[in-house]
Amino acid sequence: MSDIPLHSLGRKGKTRAGYVPLNDAQDTDMPTGVLRAAAARSVNLTLKGKGKQRERYTDADEFDEEATLLGNRDSTLEEVEEGNAGEQSKRPPRRSSGQRSSSIHKTQDKSRTIPFRPAEKIQSKFPPNLVRNQKYNIFTFFPIVIYEQFKYFFNLYFLLVALSQFVPALKIGFIVTYVAPLAFVLCVTMGKEAYDDYKRNLRDREANSQKYLILVPSSDSGPHTRSVPSSSLKVGDLVVLEKNQRVPADMVLLRTSDASGTCFIRTDQLDGETDWKLRVAVPATQKLADDRELLDLDAEVYADAPIKDIHTFIGTFTIHMPRAHSVDDVPMVQVPTVEPLSAENVLWSNTVLAAGSAVGFIVYTGSETRAVMNTSHPETKVGLLDLEINRLAKILCAVTFALSLGLVALNGFRGQWYIYVFRFLILFSSIIPISLRVNLDMGKTVYAQQIMNDSEIPGTIVRTSTLPEELGRIEYLLSDKTGTLTQNEMEMKKLHMGTMSYGFDSMDEVAHQLASAFGADQAHARNNSIATGAQLAMRGRRDMSSRLRDVVLSLALCHNVTPVTNDDGTLTYQASSPDEVAIVKWTESVGLTLVFRDRTRMELQTPTGARLTYDILDIFPFTSESKRMGIVVRDAHSGEVLFLQKGADVVMARIVQRNDWLEEETGNMAREGLRTLVVARKRLTSQQYAAFKTAHHAASIRLDGRGEAMISVVAEHLEHDLELLGLTGVEDKLQDEVKGTLELLRNGGIKIWMLTGDKIETARCIAISTKLVARNQYIHEVAKLKTSDQVRDELEFLQSKLDCCLVIDGESLQLCLNLYKNEFIEITTKLSAVVACRCSPTQKADVARLIRYHTKKRVCCIGDGGNDVSMIQAADVGVGIVGKEGKQASLAADFSVTQFSYLTKLLMWHGRNSYRRSAKLAQFVIHRGLIISIMQAVFSAIFYFAPIALYQGWLMVGYATIYTMAPVFSLVLDRDVNEDLALIYPELYKELTKGRALSFKTFFQWLMISVYQGAAIMIMSLLLFETEFLNIVSISFTALVINELIMVALEITTWHIYMVISEVVTLFFYVISIAFLPEYFDLDFVVSTRFAWKVAVIVAVSALPLYLIKLIRSRVAPAASSKLL
Repeated sequence: MSDIPLHSLGRKGKTRAGYVPLNDAQDTDMPTGVLRAAAARSVNLTLKGKGKQRERYTDADEFDEEATLLGNRDSTLEEVEEGNAGEQSKRPPRRSSGQRSSSIHKTQDKSRTIPFRPAEKIQSKFPPNLVRNQKYNIFTFFPIVIYEQFKYFFNLYFLLVALSQFVPALKIGFIVTYVAPLAFVLCVTMGKEAYDDYKRNLRDREANSQKYLILVPSSDSGPHTRSVPSSSLKVGDLVVLEKNQRVPADMVLLRTSDASGTCFIRTDQLDGETDWKLRVAVPATQKLADDRELLDLDAEVYADAPIKDIHTFIGTFTIHMPRAHSVDDVPMVQVPTVEPLSAENVLWSNTVLAAGSAVGFIVYTGSETRAVMNTSHPETKVGLLDLEINRLAKILCAVTFALSLGLVALNGFRGQWYIYVFRFLILFSSIIPISLRVNLDMGKTVYAQQIMNDSEIPGTIVRTSTLPEELGRIEYLLSDKTGTLTQNEMEMKKLHMGTMSYGFDSMDEVAHQLASAFGADQAHARNNSIATGAQLAMRGRRDMSSRLRDVVLSLALCHNVTPVTNDDGTLTYQASSPDEVAIVKWTESVGLTLVFRDRTRMELQTPTGARLTYDILDIFPFTSESKRMGIVVRDAHSGEVLFLQKGADVVMARIVQRNDWLEEETGNMAREGLRTLVVARKRLTSQQYAAFKTAHHAASIRLDGRGEAMISVVAEHLEHDLELLGLTGVEDKLQDEVKGTLELLRNGGIKIWMLTGDKIETARCIAISTKLVARNQYIHEVAKLKTSDQVRDELEFLQSKLDCCLVIDGESLQLCLNLYKNEFIEITTKLSAVVACRCSPTQKADVARLIRYHTKKRVCCIGDGGNDVSMIQAADVGVGIVGKEGKQASLAADFSVTQFSYLTKLLMWHGRNSYRRSAKLAQFVIHRGLIISIMQAVFSAIFYFAPIALYQGWLMVGYATIYTMAPVFSLVLDRDVNEDLALIYPELYKELTKGRALSFKTFFQWLMISVYQGAAIMIMSLLLFETEFLNIVSISFTALVINELIMVALEITTWHIYMVISEVVTLFFYVISIAFLPEYFDLDFVVSTRFAWKVAVIVAVSALPLYLIKLIRSRVAPAASSKLL
């Protein structure tokens, strides 16, 4: 890099140092990395107010904005500018540091230039390196939780009713009956929130206290490292990382323990991919003798402002050389060494160093790291059922108000009528029962326990106990691919060579043939007395084994895999792609083992134990554009030069010689869901290779269009007329029962989207192998869209073909969302399946939010890596899988499972039961409150509209608790179908998503039932009562309790032993309690037959018609589930 000409920025003429200005015409003469950074700086120097973009710090107090790529020290700049006194006037005057720093804050430009060993003042400008996932702190906890609770109309109404009891004129009954239930609900909720946040705090503290070594200047020859917790790391620190250590902040890689300056990292928590990624150290620092020399370096790192994109980084690394003098003593400015930095020179936080050790220079900390920027803060999730009940509560409140006003109006607004209105409101407050919240919350706890205790889905944890009903309403499932649908374990399953095909079960034949070819198996060498036909057969067999030898040898050489010996002596393979590791493992299994590799040489061990050595001359790595990977090797023994290439069939088909089988066989393997690679070879003469090398070198030193020139040289000299050796099929192993699970969910009316960070080809294969795409379904690929016209054309096509599966890459997805968000979501939500590839974590979360917002349907997201956390938190229901990628997703999720296939039981069975039970329970509790309020209204209307309570004190307390609570709550054990039917007929799930179990229709049905029963019981009691008022209370209350017990029995579909016990025990308690409440019950009258027959008649009038209606309906219009029983 040091030989690239660098020009002073912002000068008009030549300076004494002889540098010419950088103008547009020269833009193309610089490599793009330097150019981009330099261009950004030149703009900032011109604008003189962008501040941080190119700051040079000379000391802690002074920022020098006017330093350039050349700038060494202020004194040097002054020397250069001696001849520029005339031009100095053209520039804006220098500002004081105070002015300058204020402009920095104004513009909020977050790019930075950090010198080595920066001063404390510079470091303190950047955010601390803290991990913080807590929702609350000690001051915000109480206000936020109270707000979250009282923003619901339901709770606010109860609070007002409870407060009204402290006003003497409005007091009715015991204050405790109004305050206690609300206090109980609030205490339970606050306790749960506090506990959850405490656990989050513990996890944060653990992450923040992890120790890391940083390099520090040391006067003696002793240790030059110091151990500090992760939270104390600052921008500009030099951190030493060991194998398997998590990277604590975003840092530029300066040195690695590998002499080549490379290291592998695991990025599974960032992008979800478990294959290792190669990172390259800055060459200038890798050359240093040891880590200590970094402390003496006069260098600086420029980094662009922090952004979310984990695939992009723009920066430069500058080493300032000592000033040099020419022979004639003219002072010169030595050009500092500037090296461009890209994403491959950077270790993002939350990635893990996979091998060796490394030293990094921190550029972003805390909230500015890519990992934190790609994580959204969790919001409190509220179930749809809770929102629906909140809506019904508003209707009930209107009913209460109308009833109160109606009774006062019928009385002619006499006296202090407004006080009467309030007293009636409080009398009728049981219409909106506080016990509804208590019952529903207890129900949710029961469902959570049932889920966690289910022996068929072991290890399942309910982390958000407020959402089990949501599992019964899911219409969109957004799934990650790697580790969720697949195990990310590759295995080579097929090798096809045109005339021969080897499946997984015939690999021992391959090993045998290979051994023959390498001369290990000499059994076929017989004497000459063999018949001619047999000799011919042998020759054919030898020809077959030599072809097999060629293809296996090519597969063993054409890759980017490095064998690494572990501490225990075992060998593991490192590569950036699991496909390559699978192929190299396969060549090892058939007898050809990769034993050594560095950047220039590769060694293989043959089945006979001999070593084959090959020199690596050139490597052309795989890119998503080229879709192929090539290598030029020379046999160290024979000197033969080979060009080997493997890649996707679409690009290899035009590179290899004509053949009649490749296209057909590729199609066959793709239909099986295998990932296919075409392997080809070309022998090169030394003249051919020399010609290629000359042309390639000439292209590689061009300054403009370098990449394109190099590609065209490879295409011209190497990539034509290759000998087609074979076709490999690699299987990405699926998780257990994925195909059956996806099919079941689709039959249940759930639309499935797959969002992955992987390549289009891979995602397409998995979509086919998981049966996400039906057998003959058309797959429409959308990639590399650049203009709005292209987007519009694609959307128009999709509109006309809604039965296809869409496969789209992240770039095109972003363009579609930016330009035609509404149209895109509207069309894609109608498709049966969508696969989005190369998705960033934020894009996944955005898609989830958009589907929720546009369709108003329930969305479930499932994933297993740190990159899925944002998506899981953005969904209505987030499911995390405890997998190879760690527990990050499962800890952030609402439900944690150990396998994808558990989703069927979770949704089809537990989701179904939770939703139907809660819907039934909610409506019954509302009915229980309504019926007693209707009786109160009838009573008041008959007794001159007086706001006097019909039932007071213990009767009201008992009605909401001991007399009805157990039977009503036992509805949480009801079920309409058995487990097997729910899983055999997933179509039953479609019924639930329509939300018919709790709707305005069912609500008004219950409202009419309550009005009929309340009026019937009260009017019949008044008709049948004798001389005493006390008798009305005893007759009507007894009829009411028995009526409720019968209604519960009518609602039950499948009886459970607890239901029977609760009914019998409640009735028993009621009978016993009569003896202890003489102020409400005349015992002589209660034990008489008159009392018994009157109660029987009243109950028959209120309950019998409903039983008959239910019987007729079950015959005329039975429920879908009852048809299967």
